[in-house]
Amino acid sequence: MGQILDYAKELSRWSSSDLQREVSRRLNRDGNPLLEKVRAIEPTVDEMQFNDALTANLRRGRFLLLIVGDGIREGVEAIAEYLQVHAGLHFSLGLIELPIYVMPDGTRLVVPRVLARTMIITRNVVALPEGYVLEEPQDTSTESEVDPERSALSDSQQRFWMEFIANLKLDDPEQPKPRPARQGYITLSLPAPNGSSWLTVYRDMRQNEVGVFLSSSRNSAGEYAMQAIVDDWDTVKGELGGTAKLTENKEGRPRIVDALNVVSLDRPEVRERAFAWLAERVNTFVNVMRPRVRSAVTDYSSRAE
Repeated sequence: MGQILDYAKELSRWSSSDLQREVSRRLNRDGNPLLEKVRAIEPTVDEMQFNDALTANLRRGRFLLLIVGDGIREGVEAIAEYLQVHAGLHFSLGLIELPIYVMPDGTRLVVPRVLARTMIITRNVVALPEGYVLEEPQDTSTESEVDPERSALSDSQQRFWMEFIANLKLDDPEQPKPRPARQGYITLSLPAPNGSSWLTVYRDMRQNEVGVFLSSSRNSAGEYAMQAIVDDWDTVKGELGGTAKLTENKEGRPRIVDALNVVSLDRPEVRERAFAWLAERVNTFVNVMRPRVRSAVTDYSSRAE
């Protein structure tokens, strides 16, 4: 799933010229073989309009993505998480299974079927007028000057998380790995609608502390799952092990957290031990929380119907 979406992301950076070049090279043909194929069906197609439309649709990611195999294991939660990560592309996704049966005479029968789903996966796509781009809010307190200390801190945070993620091993094959961030935390999404449940992995530089806790958005399936886990805390605590605790945050909401205080993460031997501890804790939290969130979300959906 991640691989085909990465392909789509890369294609969205191409223009019609890029696509024409690669198709011509692969087919070992001159000219514009794509346009020739289209004109074979509709001879009146204008070349300039065709190239403009092709470039626009490539940029918007308007693709039909098909995963075809003789056996496909469905994972609605993982698919939803991957789609939210790539929400800016306007693609359609299909899973096609081609089971192969051996007939009595030794021949093989292939029966294709499209895997149907009853769950609606929500995707948010932001469309911008031509010529406009979406930018992150900028800190104007220094009048567009770069703060060297803040920039150096962000770089340090990103290197920290890149190093940690490189050593993070997850048992659950459907759990997407987090991305390195330039702040003091990273997140791992859990199988709840609209990204309403996730694990927050953090580094507190002032307290020399690292840890992980379960998070959820308010009035959501994720919050329902959080409460279900809290209600079964005696069992969950044993499954999590370690020093996991059930506490409350400043707003009075439940907080399931495990943390480790260290001397200084700048020391290589301390950093190595902290990474090992945190990687084990994150993997355990994923193994314990992910199935419980999935089960609670199913109950939440049933109550809403």
